[in-house]
Amino acid sequence: MRYASIDLQGRIVPARRQGCVWHTATPSASLLDLVRDPTGIVFDGPALDEGVVRFAMPYRPPTIFGIGLNYHDTVREMNWEIPGAPYLFPKLSSSAIGPAEAIVVDETVTTRADWEGELAVILGATCRDLDPAHALEAVFGYTAANDISARDLQAHDGQWVRGKGLDTFCPLGPVVVTRDEVPNPQNLRIRTLLNGDVVQDGNTSDMIFSVADLVSYCSRYFTLSPGDIILTGTPAGCGDFRTPRMALRPGDTVEVEVESIGRLVNPVIAPRAVATTTTAPDAALPVFSVNGTPSP
Repeated sequence: MRYASIDLQGRIVPARRQGCVWHTATPSASLLDLVRDPTGIVFDGPALDEGVVRFAMPYRPPTIFGIGLNYHDTVREMNWEIPGAPYLFPKLSSSAIGPAEAIVVDETVTTRADWEGELAVILGATCRDLDPAHALEAVFGYTAANDISARDLQAHDGQWVRGKGLDTFCPLGPVVVTRDEVPNPQNLRIRTLLNGDVVQDGNTSDMIFSVADLVSYCSRYFTLSPGDIILTGTPAGCGDFRTPRMALRPGDTVEVEVESIGRLVNPVIAPRAVATTTTAPDAALPVFSVNGTPSP
């Protein structure tokens, strides 16, 4: 089954695809509700043809686990040793955005924003200390992800929270495909395109640690909950490891294709000042832009 969150006249509603039609549910529900209880949502809302659907972020994940250095070709490209265990890092929930939403690259913060097309695993059960042989039973489904990384911040900090966690640095979508429709997550082609040019072209068969291994590994140390997401690593072709080095710039468009799931497309923009007002509009107080400078 294929599910999505759809923008229905400004309201985000969960939907389920049947044929070429998306059947929507009540706006009070969310796709995360469905992940937590697959029988708890009735898709009895308006039906929409595929061609008119506007996809939104599937849902805001409770926890995002990132995995680094998980493709043999990536490790070779970087000239690193093959890791003996998954390289685990946190990806902040606040970094998640949906298809067609903008990746904001503030070049006063980072000049080395990089793409990382990935398969994302969505947990569907509360679980702890799973055996790899049964780990996939805890998976609800899969989606596409782009683990945007600020390489200069990673290098400066040593740890990766800032470099991986900036706002808008985790595009997800466009749809969620349930586990039964992806019987072998270790044979999916992944491509990333920058302004129409292919920059990554790999396959999950090249993973060092399989999806089952990663779910089991994370559950060994943490209680996993429905809706948690594991990003499974990226194949070779990231911009920062090219000669000359490449980076995302405002004006770019980056696309991630994952076989059996679809294409996740996001523009890249510069930050825009967003003015905020006080709760008392008539108060004689200054209005501040995002950088804290009083507006006229």
